[in-house]
Formats: sequence, C-alpha cells, structure tokens
Amino acid sequence: MKLLEDRIKKEGTYLGSGILKVDGFVNHQVDPHLMDEAGKKFAEIFKDLGATKILTAEISGIAPAVATGLYMNLPVVYARKRKPVTMPDQVFLTLAPSHTKGRTVELIVSPEYLANGEKVLIIDDFLASGATILGLVRLAELAGGTVMGVGALIEKHFEGGRAALEEKGFVVKSLACVASLDEDEITFTNGY
Repeated sequence: MKLLEDRIKKEGTYLGSGILKVDGFVNHQVDPHLMDEAGKKFAEIFKDLGATKILTAEISGIAPAVATGLYMNLPVVYARKRKPVTMPDQVFLTLAPSHTKGRTVELIVSPEYLANGEKVLIIDDFLASGATILGLVRLAELAGGTVMGVGALIEKHFEGGRAALEEKGFVVKSLACVASLDEDEITFTNGY
C-alpha cells in the first residue's frame, strides 16, 4: 500500500537491532485516516475467507484490526497482556517473546469472546519473526477456532515471520513489506 510505504519512508526511523519506529502514525500517535485505508485494504484482501472474528494483540494491533472489522462487519477481540479483574478465572493464555519490549509477554483472551468454531482473521501492526502472531494462532486454536488468514500493516521480511507462518499453511498478507533497514534507507519489496 503506497500510502503506508510513503509514511514509513517520510516518518519511520530505524533504531538499530531491526527496530523500525513508526510511533508518529501507528504505535503511539495513530493516524485514523491511514488506519481507515488499511482497514479498507485488508477487507478487500480477506473478503472471501469467511472469517467470523478478528483477533489482534494489545495495543498497537487494535487500530488496524478495528478498521478492518468495520469494513468486514466483524467483531474484534484483542489479546490482553495483563489479566484484568473483569476477566473470568479460566482464560486462554500463551506466552510470546516481544522484540520491542525485550522480554516475554503474556497474551490472554477470555473464552467469552473467542469461542469454539470461530473462523479467525489475525490482524496486527507488525510481522517480524512471527512470534506474537504465532501466539495469537495458539490462542485461536486453544479456543477451538481456525485461523483463516493473517494480515500485518508492516512486515519486516528479513526476519522470517512470513516463512514461519506460511510453513504452517497460513495465508499471509502485508500492506508494506520492508526488505531492508539501515540508518540511511528503508527499502520495500512487494507486499500482499
């Protein structure tokens, strides 16, 4: 998606260690118009999957997932990283390493919102190693659901997450696919 690639080129910053900072329009301050366009594009890409629910991870995946849910007329569930008191005692829980947090995080979903038989579309902000998305896959499967596809706003192709997910048979689509990052340049390869 050219609009997203242009924003990454203009405002994205390489911080080293494979980290791309997009805080000004995705991860801290969110551009609602950009998320709207991303949601529209994901809805177009995944319209024939037969998904019944969208799943994402707290917090940066929520904006693109909600925009996608709006265009696909689907509810969105996000995996929490801490269990609130409002959540039942019995939950679906898995662990996933977080590259940007530098530690393992919990991903928790209430069985009230992710049920047996759901056809799940996973939408997240980044696809890098695939660890977080594979954690979301585990949650969907623990709930008795089937993952129908995976969408990422930004894919860091060089980290191998797409290959790990496709190896398991998942349809993977990204709106901006970063081929390489360094202090001087961010280059893209074909997305979707």
